[in-house]
Amino acid sequence: MAAITQEALKWISEEYYDLNGSHYETLESLPSPLEFSQLVHCACPKALARWTDEYLAKACGDNLISVALTPNGRADAITRGPDDRLYFAEPFVRQMTVADFLSKISTDRDAQEEVVYLQSQDGNLYSSTPGVDSEFESLLTDVPPQLSFCTEALGAPPEAVNLWIGDSRSVTSIHSDPYENIYTVIRGSKTFTVFPPTEGWCMNERVYPHAAYERLVEGEPLILVASPPSNPPVRWSSIQDPNDANVLPPEAHPIHITVNAGESLYLPAGWWHYVTQSEVTIAVNYWYDMESRGSGWVWLNLLRGGDSNSPPPGNEGDEFVDGSEEDEEEQEESAGN
Repeated sequence: MAAITQEALKWISEEYYDLNGSHYETLESLPSPLEFSQLVHCACPKALARWTDEYLAKACGDNLISVALTPNGRADAITRGPDDRLYFAEPFVRQMTVADFLSKISTDRDAQEEVVYLQSQDGNLYSSTPGVDSEFESLLTDVPPQLSFCTEALGAPPEAVNLWIGDSRSVTSIHSDPYENIYTVIRGSKTFTVFPPTEGWCMNERVYPHAAYERLVEGEPLILVASPPSNPPVRWSSIQDPNDANVLPPEAHPIHITVNAGESLYLPAGWWHYVTQSEVTIAVNYWYDMESRGSGWVWLNLLRGGDSNSPPPGNEGDEFVDGSEEDEEEQEESAGN
């Protein structure tokens, strides 16, 4: 793929904004397959009516589920390691019952305690991968395996159907996915900060070494451990919080969308998104594979800079302030007043 300059990317994003503006539309009813080719809205009525903590704990019983643990609520995000280098950090994964998990996301937990988040993805409800069983078999009657209007419009069933449960301490770092995403909130609310693919150049992507949280001794805190050199580095945005206007160029146009219980968001493939949530939030999303035989994949890759414009390493003098450093600075300022 030919290289594309930063100035060319800026021109494309300005043209896109001038033509399309910065807005979203809300539908009050489900669309037909034809209407879905333009817009979407859906919900899971059984889950909305039933999914209390008591119902979920009883329905799932002693079945073990995969839960992500981090010290800061930022799984799959750029994090500073104990050696002061920046890493793409994956969470520590622990098996527990739904009842045990739900008890750990109550609103009165100690702020310094490890943060748990159900974010196992890859079809933890329904998967198109043969031989992969659902961790939530007892909940499948509450959630349809596909959305008929989406499946008919896109010509294929969803690649995966995922269940997400967490509280306000868990934040999803800004990224984009190669899926048409139908995201339904069952309880609580999610706030998405989104950017069109044409503003991918604003995300300041870098290449970071891979790491994962581990618990070397049972009962001891999690620590971030660098992965072996055989693990490939990860291309990721260095923007910690896109809601901080100081970290984005003036050409960026964030759109803020809050999705409440019973509402759904259609997030097109390639759109960048950063997600926060209220206390305790439950959501289900459907990932439909994007049509990669056409020009879509080529355009998305081009707008990120293309393979020939690989971003520089993320540990070579770039500014990056993580939440822990900000907290320390605030504490120092308070102590001095």
